[in-house]
Amino acid sequence: MNDGKSGGARTVLRLDRLTKRFGTLLANDAISLELAEGEIVALLGENGAGKTTLMNILFGHYMADEGTVEAFGRPLPPGDPRAALDAGVGMVHQHFTLADSMTVMENIALGTQPPWKWRLDRRAVRRRIRQLTEDFGLTVDPDKTIASLSVGERQRVEILKALYRDARILILDEPTAVLTPGETEALFRTLKMLVAKGLSILFISHKLGEVMAVSDRVIVLRTGRLVGERQTAKTSRAELAELMVGREIPPPRVSPAMPGMPRLVLDNVSTTAGAGLSPLDGVSLSLHAGEITGLAGVSGNGQAALAALISGMQPPVRGTVLIGGRPVKAWSTRAALAHGIGRIPEDRHAVGSIADMSVVENVIAEAYRTPRFSRFGFLDWKAARAFAQKIIGDYDVKCPSPDMRIRLLSGGNMQKLILGRALDPEPEIILASQPTRGLDVGAVAYVHERLLEARARGAAILLISEDLDEILTLSDRIIVISKGKLSTPSRRGERTVRELGELMAGHGVAGEELAHAS
Repeated sequence: MNDGKSGGARTVLRLDRLTKRFGTLLANDAISLELAEGEIVALLGENGAGKTTLMNILFGHYMADEGTVEAFGRPLPPGDPRAALDAGVGMVHQHFTLADSMTVMENIALGTQPPWKWRLDRRAVRRRIRQLTEDFGLTVDPDKTIASLSVGERQRVEILKALYRDARILILDEPTAVLTPGETEALFRTLKMLVAKGLSILFISHKLGEVMAVSDRVIVLRTGRLVGERQTAKTSRAELAELMVGREIPPPRVSPAMPGMPRLVLDNVSTTAGAGLSPLDGVSLSLHAGEITGLAGVSGNGQAALAALISGMQPPVRGTVLIGGRPVKAWSTRAALAHGIGRIPEDRHAVGSIADMSVVENVIAEAYRTPRFSRFGFLDWKAARAFAQKIIGDYDVKCPSPDMRIRLLSGGNMQKLILGRALDPEPEIILASQPTRGLDVGAVAYVHERLLEARARGAAILLISEDLDEILTLSDRIIVISKGKLSTPSRRGERTVRELGELMAGHGVAGEELAHAS
């Protein structure tokens, strides 16, 4: 276990042959790993590899069937979350656990006072926060409400929460999922400063480039087993990807685009706010045949509203939607489906599927009234099951039966079913909203391959993603959205990553103002 471990540094965390079973499923199979003082170790693995189960054992949410956990040389009692916190282990979750209406100071101090102290000692808390911000460079105003902070600032508050509780080991779960490139760079500088002060970090991520940039060692899990441990300086992205999925993952082959006529055009379209969506004001956008248009932006800047508009879930109050050059008078979900728009929604759980319905029922959900699955007003279950079986086979979905509830599938397999539903039959317009969010490198490669196949046959694709690497890899044209406005489109390679990141943060590039794209 010393392939790359920091030489001479004391071990602060040790997991020894942890095994966890859920019925017949072996989630963790005798996993052992160590974390040294002042070290950043990345934990990689496919969806379902056992990373989350391992962290739940570490924090006492699960009890291991076999094995032990030690922090700073002392065993942690199993099934006791408080013991991990008291031992100096803190976790920053991918989805922040902050109260928006409370101040930074109140969020950081929440739950740290003895029950007999009914009033917060604000002077002492402020002094402690000021000391932490000076020591670790985590600048944030303690009197601001969480709702007024940027995403990057909120993440600093989460880290400060852990440090305020004297954490000496930090577990970061997908910490860059909602950050701009600039905020990601700032986070990595903070992490380097933390380990320089003696903290130790376990960094969970599926972004291989970030793992290579920030970690000292990489530990790879596959199907519940530890399959590899590498010193970061002596490995490569290709090797790590192969360890994760058990085979070589070639990069996507993106040939030069040959765009055709516009298939979908939004002409000065506006929408109203509703259902948690921000309004769009005078948005213009065109999607061309045989081209992937990438929409980059930080979460909450209007991507969801634009996706809802194109999918027909949010009708325009002004402006025109044109399909094939012809305006659509009554734009709705039914109209979008009738015009053959393939929809891959951002949230596969809340929007893309109905958890307690079967795989068959889910894959025909958008087309059950069409002649393909309906005969004289009755559902053709034979045709529906045949379609579900076709998707399961064509898209390599790990699914024992098309009659099982879709909620029992892993995220990656659920996404493959939604992808198959959207791309079969072959649509001329595809809305792919966060199509690889939360997927492992193997599933990501599969989704990318299918989108490029659709592009090659002439589909017009809007790719909405918060993963800038994904946008840069697949997109022929790139547009940035910030505060509901679209930047001027640029071709692949015309703008640097830093310039795109500045646009994502709402800043102009070389005097350019964010405007409505056409």
